[in-house]
Amino acid sequence: MSEVVHFTRQGPVGIITVDYPPVNALGPGVREGILEAVDRGVADAEVHAMVLIGAGRTFIAGADIRGFGKGRPAPVRRTHDVLEASPKPIVAAIHGYALGGGLENALGCHYRIAVPGAKVGLPEVLIGILPGGGGTQRLPRLIGPEAALEMIVTGRHVPAPEALELGILDELVEGGELRDAAVAYAMRAMREPVLPRASEREVPEHDPGIFEAMRQKIARRARNQKAPWHCIRCVEIACSTPFEEGIRQERALFEELENSDEAKALRYAFFAEREAQRSPHVPRGTPARPVAAAAVVGAGTMGGGIAMTCADAGLPVKIMDRDPETLARGMERIGKTYAASVARGSLDEAAVAARLALIEPVESYGAIADADVAIEAVFEETGVKREVFEALDRTMKPGALLLSNTSALDIDEIAAATTRPEDVAGAHFFSPANVMKLLEIVRGERTSEEALASVQALAKQLGKVGVVCGNCDGFVANRSRAPFNTEMVILLEEGALPEQVDRAMVEFGYPMGPFAVGDLAGLDIGYAGRKRREAADSAARPLPVADALVEMGRLGMKTGAGWYRYEAGSRTPHPDPEVAALIRRIAGDSGVEQREFDDEEIVRRLLFSSVNEACRIIEEGIAGRAVEADTMWLYGFGFPRYRGGLLYWADTVGVREVYERVRAWHQRYGERWAPAPLLRRLAETGTPLKEAASGM
Repeated sequence: MSEVVHFTRQGPVGIITVDYPPVNALGPGVREGILEAVDRGVADAEVHAMVLIGAGRTFIAGADIRGFGKGRPAPVRRTHDVLEASPKPIVAAIHGYALGGGLENALGCHYRIAVPGAKVGLPEVLIGILPGGGGTQRLPRLIGPEAALEMIVTGRHVPAPEALELGILDELVEGGELRDAAVAYAMRAMREPVLPRASEREVPEHDPGIFEAMRQKIARRARNQKAPWHCIRCVEIACSTPFEEGIRQERALFEELENSDEAKALRYAFFAEREAQRSPHVPRGTPARPVAAAAVVGAGTMGGGIAMTCADAGLPVKIMDRDPETLARGMERIGKTYAASVARGSLDEAAVAARLALIEPVESYGAIADADVAIEAVFEETGVKREVFEALDRTMKPGALLLSNTSALDIDEIAAATTRPEDVAGAHFFSPANVMKLLEIVRGERTSEEALASVQALAKQLGKVGVVCGNCDGFVANRSRAPFNTEMVILLEEGALPEQVDRAMVEFGYPMGPFAVGDLAGLDIGYAGRKRREAADSAARPLPVADALVEMGRLGMKTGAGWYRYEAGSRTPHPDPEVAALIRRIAGDSGVEQREFDDEEIVRRLLFSSVNEACRIIEEGIAGRAVEADTMWLYGFGFPRYRGGLLYWADTVGVREVYERVRAWHQRYGERWAPAPLLRRLAETGTPLKEAASGM
């Protein structure tokens, strides 16, 4: 018997247990072990039914992603087919997760039961492929094509109660041991006629227009991708084709996707995200301090968003502001944001009430003294933040984490305002904090390993992707983005328009163009940062067009005008002739000759500038590896995931091509385009950018 799959008997029921930690992935030996166990159960005259169950913390969390793209031949016997073909009923007993191939094996079983906390799903689309183990053919026959389409095209995890309602599950196990409940279910099942297998069922009646409706629904977000469209096609095939032919076509479409550029990029992003969260600055096994209560200092937009993030994670939080009016406005803003979630249908009233009950407004530092973590979210000015940290140092209990939400300021200078710099770190949330998943964790010179491990654990607790980085102006995310922000405005001086740049970047795969994003965030934020950098660095390139807009009172959507014009009550950007005229005037005054740009030059001009800066950041050790920069761009700036990440994407262009273009722009535009030494070395050796690491 396989070492990772065990077969035992409990009376007339054979129990097949998958035991391949940590998540029972369908890795080496697991498929073979399941096949062998089913054969054994079928051959044993004393066995009249079987149970398929997972050991440890989960059922089967899917295929081992590391095996994709390796050119494996299709297996002669597929586990889900063998499970389904068993003349003896087989019950899948699900706890934890049944994802991808895990759910496909469960669909091959004759019955499925689960604990209420379990989740099921077919998330293959998220790594650029489709369910290739019969999932696109069995699921529509089981729950109907409309529900199957939604599950397969989004890749979402479906909670067990919903899965029961849909018809994926046959029973929820509310109490007692899952194994015992599964054995009891199997004993009942062996006395009943076996239900038609999923493959034998007719697809339920449905509106044939659902497929075109889904194509229209995903048209914008699935632009430039293949997997979502192939998923729709497979479900469509299930509705018009015999099962075996559907399986053949599913396999062909799967193989087409498996080695696509999209799938390779998404697999890279999957592993990069996990690797980026394992910091070399935090030794494995470093203890993390538990956080059972949080405090946020500052009731502005960011402070409110951070408080909501805590409440959304079930963490009690006090939001503190010494100005009662600011505190009241902050709580009102939180209430309105939650009300909007109810209006959209993403939360119900009970869920909102539970979250609001976890947020307590307070007006003094003494009221937050017992919190396990205090997160400062006040105005982005070092002196103001130092005053807050002096107060936190006097007030907070020993061992409390003292975190600053600064997006660029020197964390060591802030920590120096305390007598416990080892407990101080940066915790840069991205706006809106309750939505964006990135948490940039900044280690100061004296931040302890335990404090870093604790902030990493807090990030997971809050549902964030926490990436540790070093301390410098702008850290990794904003520093690597700064050249992009500069070039996009300089492009306007040279002849592009905001709507053209935005269109090019949306076509590249961004959900919004950078000028529209600037209007949404508020142009005064960037203005303040520019003025701070210009004061500190005489070589900083001034951006007169961007400055002029702010000085005219055009702060973006909140004032009805920024890079674009906005109608009252509308978020739709309209190109504004006044902005075009302003650009032409400033370009003329500066003696800049304007010209036309194509989309490729726009994309490369913006992104290559950031690739070059990312290489400097890695060389300096602020980011240790390319995966850290790529993960920050994916989660902090909406970089299209199906392109892998900033540096991974640059590899698809070619490191030599990137270097030569940067070198040419250096000659044309001057020192802001000086090639990073690391970029030059990578180009000379042909080393991919995705392998860049400090010390190379």
